[in-house]
Amino acid sequence: MAADTVGLDPRRRAWLEAAWQQIDGRRLTELIVGMVGIPSPTGEEGRLAGWLADRLVESGAEGRYQPIDEAQGNAVGRLHGDGTGVDLLLYAPIDTLTAGTQEEDLPWVGPVLRPDMRPEPTVEGDHVLGLGASNPKGHGACLIAAVEAVRRAGVPLRGDVLVGLGAGGMPTNRRPVPGARYNAGQGNGCSFMLEQGMWADYALIAKPGWTTAWEEVGLCWFEVRLHGTYGYVGSRHRMTYRNPIVDAGLVIAALERWLPEYTARHTDGLVAPQGNVGSIEGGWPRTASLSPALCRFTVDLRISPRTSPAQARREFAAAMDAIRAAHPGIDLDWEMTLAVPGTSTPEDSWIVRAGKAAWEEMEGRPHEPILLNSGATDANILRNRGIPTARIGMDRIDGEAPLALDFPAGMNVVDLREAHRLTRCLVHAVVNTCTRTRAEVTAAEGSAPS
Repeated sequence: MAADTVGLDPRRRAWLEAAWQQIDGRRLTELIVGMVGIPSPTGEEGRLAGWLADRLVESGAEGRYQPIDEAQGNAVGRLHGDGTGVDLLLYAPIDTLTAGTQEEDLPWVGPVLRPDMRPEPTVEGDHVLGLGASNPKGHGACLIAAVEAVRRAGVPLRGDVLVGLGAGGMPTNRRPVPGARYNAGQGNGCSFMLEQGMWADYALIAKPGWTTAWEEVGLCWFEVRLHGTYGYVGSRHRMTYRNPIVDAGLVIAALERWLPEYTARHTDGLVAPQGNVGSIEGGWPRTASLSPALCRFTVDLRISPRTSPAQARREFAAAMDAIRAAHPGIDLDWEMTLAVPGTSTPEDSWIVRAGKAAWEEMEGRPHEPILLNSGATDANILRNRGIPTARIGMDRIDGEAPLALDFPAGMNVVDLREAHRLTRCLVHAVVNTCTRTRAEVTAAEGSAPS
């Protein structure tokens, strides 16, 4: 168990208990409600980031707004130690996957915007509903609450505690709004934050999943293009006819049969990389009379930390070649349009063991990892830049929640009791990590159990 070498001595136990006493449930609720009430779709996080920078200042940290462009920015903060310890970054993104508007989200999220799909917070007992209330905003609120508790308790820090609340954390490119940049998502806010000097020895990212995770998938995106003949319904029986929309259906069906095979080959460690067809485009919605010369669709292929984007591209190429061979009349081409490598931190790294120790403190039993994961986060940005990173987060909502669990409810409904538990975990990791000298942490790294 991690507690063998990453345990708390009586002094740190006292500091931890004092900090836990400073966690304010009302303050945590206020932070979540405040965050949900400020819309922050990817590329337009600036107003929320500015508000969060002020909340970091209120918490006692050095907080500031970090602009990326006129609409997008990060909130960053620092709680200073005495300079003799390691620095720990607490990180969470702040952008929402959807915009929360009928114009942009319908009909793709459903026929109507449910209350939890709007940036309008509602408190119902132990739950807060609203766009992004759990993922990512509830997790981000826990970072501020944890720093505030540590500061109020007067924990004698040796290393700095950094807070990063980053823009552009969602897996998306440019949204259809005027002036939007193409590189608004995919971790651009996290990358910019690091480039601008917000650097640490270790990082904890707060994202869903009640466990401590040390690795996660990356992602490769592909655009597949089917070519046919531009034609008219009145003459399809008189002229050459090849409808690429029909061919796209054949190719997608073949891919759907291939994807489980791909997943099975790459399931190991903590991951089970999945694939998904995310969009399809072909023809004019204004008329059903014409068939287009082109139909294209996009694929998200998740990749294990042990699979490079180049290897994933070759596997996708082999799948496309097999589909061509099975359907020799199909004319298709494709390209890889995005690549974010999957990453892993050694399980015996200090930050992973500290995360496990915090989880075990809450659970009173040995750490239990969650397996078969296929979600990616900005932890890939942090690790690819060389910062050992662990991920820890809240459990999913249960039957007591005001909405039944589905994908949007998992994003948009937060259990305040879970948020309190995550905050306690983060405080534990801060006390365990940032009250030690660099020499102590280095020695503990070398004493990891085999």
